[in-house]
Amino acid sequence: MRSSEYLREIRKSEGLAHAVLKKIVVENGNAVFHLVTDTNYMEQDVAYAGEVSARYSAGLPASAKVVKSVPDAHGIAAAVADYLPARFPSFAAFVRPEDISATVSDGGGRVFLGVSEEERLRVQGDSVTDAVAAYLCRNFCGTWACELVSKHKESAEIVRETPEEEYLLTPRYFEIADFAAIDGGEQPKRALYLADLTKEVQNVTVCGKVDFIEERQTKSGKPFFRVTVTDVSGESIQATYFSKKATLEQVRGVKAGASVCLTGNSEFYMGRLSLNVQYFNFGNPPAGYVAEKRLSRPVPQRYKVVFPTPACDPEQGNLFGKKPLPLEFLGRNFVVFDLETTGISTAGTMDRIIEIGAVKIVRGEIAEKFSSFVACPVKLPQEIVDITHITDEMLVGAPEVSDVLADFYKFSADCCLVGQNAKQFDCKFIRYYGEKEGYLFDQPVYDTMLMAQKQLPGLTKHNLQVLADHFGLQFNHHRAFDDAFVTAKIFIELVRMDGKLPE
Repeated sequence: MRSSEYLREIRKSEGLAHAVLKKIVVENGNAVFHLVTDTNYMEQDVAYAGEVSARYSAGLPASAKVVKSVPDAHGIAAAVADYLPARFPSFAAFVRPEDISATVSDGGGRVFLGVSEEERLRVQGDSVTDAVAAYLCRNFCGTWACELVSKHKESAEIVRETPEEEYLLTPRYFEIADFAAIDGGEQPKRALYLADLTKEVQNVTVCGKVDFIEERQTKSGKPFFRVTVTDVSGESIQATYFSKKATLEQVRGVKAGASVCLTGNSEFYMGRLSLNVQYFNFGNPPAGYVAEKRLSRPVPQRYKVVFPTPACDPEQGNLFGKKPLPLEFLGRNFVVFDLETTGISTAGTMDRIIEIGAVKIVRGEIAEKFSSFVACPVKLPQEIVDITHITDEMLVGAPEVSDVLADFYKFSADCCLVGQNAKQFDCKFIRYYGEKEGYLFDQPVYDTMLMAQKQLPGLTKHNLQVLADHFGLQFNHHRAFDDAFVTAKIFIELVRMDGKLPE
């Protein structure tokens, strides 16, 4: 598609004069063009966008979705700070985030890159400013310009960051014991942890207990089996096995609870990894085997998509009285967080994170804020939209969960985690999606619901709304940052009441 021609036509409509195209999604055979504008638009603007999109949809039925988004100066500067290292690493070595500023006005804005006179000579003739302006025009509404400005620096020496080592997830294996053949074939010596089976692999062996097995038939009447197996890592996989005539009766005798050894090819089907089994045999982990713990990847050197900002509570310190906070609390840092998700499933098929909000408590006070939407590849259930007031349009252009959790891992490094019902809900989500990227959120967790159940037994319920009402706090429930902020205030007060941190 000729995007420049497409946008020229789109921008003929008054409400879309500065619009940018964020993405095109094909849903049920319909091409949906997601546009972002920084001005008020009307229904006729959306209808016009749909008509134009139909001419650029390669024959597919087309429609347009429009959302208004007005960038602020901080967000523009942060976006440029993230863009420069990837596009101009040598330039980014001496132009730090604090050297970047922006102004925003109706219809665009300007970005200023602060350089010393020596640095200006180094980049003279480079196309840095033109490239930055073009990047902003592609991703933000309006017309953008970029220029170098003189800035005094103590040293103009290029300081290069130590590059982050590429993280390689080393797969874990365990020896197979008590092998007993059904299909035969070459006897495998070891099995891959299911937690480390994250891509399509040929001739892979897994070993675990059968959770579920049933016999089915193809349209031609050929029998096959659907099996779900869980191994020592606690992960499960669904497998399909087409039995041989000689082994059919033996496989029919396999029941839930049996320990089996499956060899075959892993493949993605309907968005999930499954196993196409070639050899179905019996096998166990060694007696008394304890699963090997996976080491987490290092904390990222810098933030990529979510940049924490200062935060404070004007009432903190004297909100609930003068009783001092315990020294053990003041000497530790805490990250209080909350998630909004597409549902409440934390087992089997996990629901997806759509928003994360957090605050950091330093020396007993709320000091920093972390907040972001998260890209979601599936349509939001109407029930979730009704509860959170988050819509599909609000998630257009949001960063991927892998990038958000990498930044959250950095934000929460060396901190205890805190949340309302965190142990049963929020922590399961960040650990599940974090582990997929190699980030293990294994720090201590404090759960305000459990703390309140112990300290406030007179309350009939201990959910967040009840606790907020008890302490006289008002907030916008079911939005991640608001929930995290009020949870932090409740956590501080519960610690103050008890005079110590929970065991």
